[in-house]
Amino acid sequence: MSDDKQYISYNNVHQLCQVSAKRIKNFKPDLIIAIGGGGFIPARILRTFLKEPGVPTVRIFAIILSLYEDLNTVGSEQEQVGVKINRTQWIDYEQCKLDLVGKNVLIVDEVDDTRTTLHYALHELEKDAKEQAEAKGIDVSKIPEMQTNFGIFVLHDKLKPKKADLPDEILLDENRYFAAKQVPDKWYAYPWESTDIVYHTKMAIKQGNDIFFENEDEI
Repeated sequence: MSDDKQYISYNNVHQLCQVSAKRIKNFKPDLIIAIGGGGFIPARILRTFLKEPGVPTVRIFAIILSLYEDLNTVGSEQEQVGVKINRTQWIDYEQCKLDLVGKNVLIVDEVDDTRTTLHYALHELEKDAKEQAEAKGIDVSKIPEMQTNFGIFVLHDKLKPKKADLPDEILLDENRYFAAKQVPDKWYAYPWESTDIVYHTKMAIKQGNDIFFENEDEI
Protein backbone atom coordinates (compact mmCIF):
# COMPACT_ATOMS: atom_id res chain seq x y z
CA MET A 1 0.00 0.00 0.00
CA SER A 2 3.02 2.33 0.36
CA ASP A 3 3.18 2.65 -3.45
CA ASP A 4 -0.28 4.19 -3.36
CA LYS A 5 0.58 6.99 -0.91
CA GLN A 6 -1.78 9.92 -1.26
CA TYR A 7 -0.76 13.33 0.08
CA ILE A 8 -3.59 15.43 1.52
CA SER A 9 -3.08 19.20 1.81
CA TYR A 10 -4.32 21.56 4.50
CA ASN A 11 -6.45 23.27 1.84
CA ASN A 12 -8.05 19.94 1.03
CA VAL A 13 -8.80 19.18 4.68
CA HIS A 14 -10.27 22.66 5.12
CA GLN A 15 -12.59 22.27 2.15
CA LEU A 16 -13.64 18.73 3.12
CA CYS A 17 -14.75 20.15 6.47
CA GLN A 18 -16.51 23.04 4.77
CA VAL A 19 -18.56 20.89 2.39
CA SER A 20 -19.48 18.50 5.22
CA ALA A 21 -20.64 21.21 7.60
CA LYS A 22 -23.93 21.76 5.82
CA ARG A 23 -25.03 18.18 6.50
CA ILE A 24 -23.57 18.13 9.98
CA LYS A 25 -25.69 21.14 10.91
CA ASN A 26 -28.72 18.87 10.52
CA PHE A 27 -27.36 16.80 13.43
CA LYS A 28 -27.08 19.96 15.55
CA PRO A 29 -24.07 18.88 17.65
CA ASP A 30 -23.97 20.27 21.18
CA LEU A 31 -20.32 19.30 21.52
CA ILE A 32 -17.48 17.75 19.57
CA ILE A 33 -15.18 15.00 20.81
CA ALA A 34 -12.00 14.81 18.74
CA ILE A 35 -9.96 11.63 18.64
CA GLY A 36 -6.28 12.49 18.81
CA GLY A 37 -4.18 13.08 17.07
CA GLY A 38 -5.89 12.90 13.63
CA GLY A 39 -9.21 14.37 14.71
CA PHE A 40 -7.89 17.52 16.35
CA ILE A 41 -7.37 19.77 13.32
CA PRO A 42 -10.51 18.65 11.43
CA ALA A 43 -12.57 19.26 14.59
CA ARG A 44 -11.26 22.79 14.96
CA ILE A 45 -11.81 23.63 11.28
CA LEU A 46 -15.28 22.11 11.35
CA ARG A 47 -16.27 24.21 14.35
CA THR A 48 -15.69 27.37 12.32
CA PHE A 49 -18.24 26.26 9.74
CA LEU A 50 -20.77 25.14 12.35
CA LYS A 51 -20.79 28.55 14.04
CA GLU A 52 -24.19 30.26 13.92
CA PRO A 53 -24.87 33.91 14.79
CA GLY A 54 -26.05 34.36 18.36
CA VAL A 55 -25.31 30.74 19.29
CA PRO A 56 -22.43 29.77 21.62
CA THR A 57 -19.47 28.12 19.90
CA VAL A 58 -19.54 24.33 20.05
CA ARG A 59 -17.08 23.09 22.68
CA ILE A 60 -14.37 20.64 21.64
CA PHE A 61 -13.09 17.92 23.95
CA ALA A 62 -10.17 15.62 23.25
CA ILE A 63 -9.55 11.95 23.75
CA ILE A 64 -6.39 10.20 22.64
CA LEU A 65 -6.54 6.67 21.31
CA SER A 66 -3.97 4.93 19.19
CA LEU A 67 -4.27 1.89 16.99
CA TYR A 68 -1.35 2.89 14.77
CA GLU A 69 1.76 2.56 16.89
CA ASP A 70 5.34 2.16 15.80
CA LEU A 71 7.90 4.01 17.89
CA ASN A 72 10.53 3.61 15.18
CA THR A 73 8.70 5.59 12.49
CA VAL A 74 8.55 9.32 11.83
CA GLY A 75 5.76 11.34 10.27
CA SER A 76 6.83 10.63 6.71
CA GLU A 77 6.71 6.85 7.19
CA GLN A 78 3.69 4.61 7.28
CA GLU A 79 2.80 3.16 10.66
CA GLN A 80 1.42 -0.35 10.95
CA VAL A 81 -2.10 -1.01 12.09
CA GLY A 82 -2.04 -2.33 15.63
CA VAL A 83 -4.30 -4.90 17.23
CA LYS A 84 -4.87 -3.15 20.55
CA ILE A 85 -6.36 0.23 21.39
CA ASN A 86 -4.02 2.38 23.47
CA ARG A 87 -6.13 4.73 25.60
CA THR A 88 -3.81 7.51 26.73
CA GLN A 89 -6.20 10.38 27.43
CA TRP A 90 -9.87 10.53 28.30
CA ILE A 91 -12.30 13.20 29.44
CA ASP A 92 -12.38 14.22 33.10
CA TYR A 93 -16.11 14.94 33.19
CA GLU A 94 -16.11 16.49 36.64
CA GLN A 95 -13.22 18.83 35.95
CA CYS A 96 -14.64 19.84 32.55
CA LYS A 97 -18.17 20.15 33.95
CA LEU A 98 -19.32 18.06 31.00
CA ASP A 99 -22.67 16.33 31.01
CA LEU A 100 -23.39 14.04 28.05
CA VAL A 101 -27.01 13.35 29.01
CA GLY A 102 -29.49 14.64 26.44
CA LYS A 103 -26.75 15.97 24.15
CA ASN A 104 -25.94 15.50 20.49
CA VAL A 105 -22.28 14.47 20.51
CA LEU A 106 -20.17 14.48 17.34
CA ILE A 107 -17.10 12.23 17.34
CA VAL A 108 -14.40 13.41 14.90
CA ASP A 109 -11.47 11.51 13.43
CA GLU A 110 -9.51 11.86 10.20
CA VAL A 111 -10.20 8.43 8.68
CA ASP A 112 -12.54 5.46 9.01
CA ASP A 113 -10.01 2.75 8.23
CA THR A 114 -10.42 -0.50 10.17
CA ARG A 115 -13.21 1.19 12.20
CA THR A 116 -11.68 -0.22 15.39
CA THR A 117 -10.88 3.17 16.94
CA LEU A 118 -14.30 4.63 16.14
CA HIS A 119 -16.02 1.54 17.53
CA TYR A 120 -14.04 1.75 20.77
CA ALA A 121 -14.59 5.49 21.22
CA LEU A 122 -18.33 5.22 20.57
CA HIS A 123 -18.75 2.25 22.90
CA GLU A 124 -16.89 3.93 25.76
CA LEU A 125 -18.68 7.26 25.34
CA GLU A 126 -22.07 5.52 25.23
CA LYS A 127 -21.13 3.78 28.46
CA ASP A 128 -20.15 7.09 30.05
CA ALA A 129 -23.45 8.69 28.99
CA LYS A 130 -25.42 5.77 30.43
CA GLU A 131 -23.57 6.01 33.75
CA GLN A 132 -24.22 9.76 33.93
CA ALA A 133 -27.93 9.25 33.29
CA GLU A 134 -28.15 6.53 35.92
CA ALA A 135 -26.33 8.75 38.44
CA LYS A 136 -29.06 11.34 37.91
CA GLY A 137 -31.82 8.76 38.24
CA ILE A 138 -32.85 9.26 34.62
CA ASP A 139 -34.43 6.39 32.72
CA VAL A 140 -33.88 7.40 29.09
CA SER A 141 -36.34 4.72 27.92
CA LYS A 142 -39.06 6.68 29.73
CA ILE A 143 -37.65 10.13 28.94
CA PRO A 144 -36.36 9.78 25.35
CA GLU A 145 -35.45 13.45 25.08
CA MET A 146 -32.68 12.75 27.61
CA GLN A 147 -31.09 10.17 25.34
CA THR A 148 -27.53 10.99 24.26
CA ASN A 149 -27.26 10.92 20.47
CA PHE A 150 -23.90 10.26 18.87
CA GLY A 151 -22.77 11.17 15.39
CA ILE A 152 -19.47 10.54 13.60
CA PHE A 153 -17.50 12.70 11.16
CA VAL A 154 -14.41 11.59 9.25
CA LEU A 155 -12.57 13.17 6.35
CA HIS A 156 -12.14 9.83 4.58
CA ASP A 157 -13.99 6.54 4.71
CA LYS A 158 -11.84 3.81 3.18
CA LEU A 159 -13.79 1.41 0.99
CA LYS A 160 -12.57 -1.81 2.55
CA PRO A 161 -13.77 -4.55 4.90
CA LYS A 162 -13.86 -3.23 8.46
CA LYS A 163 -12.60 -5.04 11.56
CA ALA A 164 -15.25 -3.52 13.84
CA ASP A 165 -18.83 -2.38 13.47
CA LEU A 166 -20.86 0.73 14.11
CA PRO A 167 -24.58 0.59 14.95
CA ASP A 168 -26.88 0.69 11.92
CA GLU A 169 -28.81 3.57 13.47
CA ILE A 170 -25.67 5.67 13.07
CA LEU A 171 -23.99 4.16 10.02
CA LEU A 172 -27.11 4.13 7.85
CA ASP A 173 -28.32 7.57 8.90
CA GLU A 174 -26.91 10.31 6.64
CA ASN A 175 -27.55 12.77 9.44
CA ARG A 176 -25.43 10.85 11.96
CA TYR A 177 -22.56 9.32 9.98
CA PHE A 178 -20.65 11.86 7.93
CA ALA A 179 -17.75 10.91 5.68
CA ALA A 180 -16.56 13.87 3.65
CA LYS A 181 -15.25 11.48 1.00
CA GLN A 182 -15.23 7.75 0.33
CA VAL A 183 -11.83 6.66 -0.93
CA PRO A 184 -9.94 3.55 -2.07
CA ASP A 185 -7.85 1.61 0.42
CA LYS A 186 -4.61 3.54 0.06
CA TRP A 187 -2.18 5.26 2.43
CA TYR A 188 -3.42 8.80 3.12
CA ALA A 189 -0.74 11.12 4.45
CA TYR A 190 -2.17 14.11 6.29
CA PRO A 191 -0.34 17.44 6.47
CA TRP A 192 0.01 17.48 10.26
CA GLU A 193 2.11 14.31 9.97
CA SER A 194 4.54 15.82 7.48
CA THR A 195 8.17 16.63 8.21
CA ASP A 196 8.47 18.54 4.89
CA ILE A 197 5.27 20.50 4.32
CA VAL A 198 6.52 22.13 1.11
CA TYR A 199 7.14 18.78 -0.61
CA HIS A 200 3.95 17.39 0.93
CA THR A 201 1.83 20.23 -0.48
CA LYS A 202 3.45 19.99 -3.93
CA MET A 203 2.64 16.28 -4.04
CA ALA A 204 -0.95 16.91 -2.90
CA ILE A 205 -1.43 19.42 -5.70
CA LYS A 206 0.10 17.01 -8.24
CA GLN A 207 -2.21 14.20 -7.11
CA GLY A 208 -5.32 16.38 -7.12
CA ASN A 209 -5.63 16.37 -3.34
CA ASP A 210 -5.62 20.13 -2.83
CA ILE A 211 -8.29 22.77 -3.51
CA PHE A 212 -11.31 21.28 -5.27
CA PHE A 213 -13.56 24.35 -5.51
CA GLU A 214 -12.82 28.04 -5.94
CA ASN A 215 -15.90 29.65 -4.37
CA GLU A 216 -18.87 28.65 -2.21
CA ASP A 217 -21.21 28.53 -5.21
CA GLU A 218 -19.44 25.33 -6.25
CA ILE A 219 -20.19 23.49 -3.00
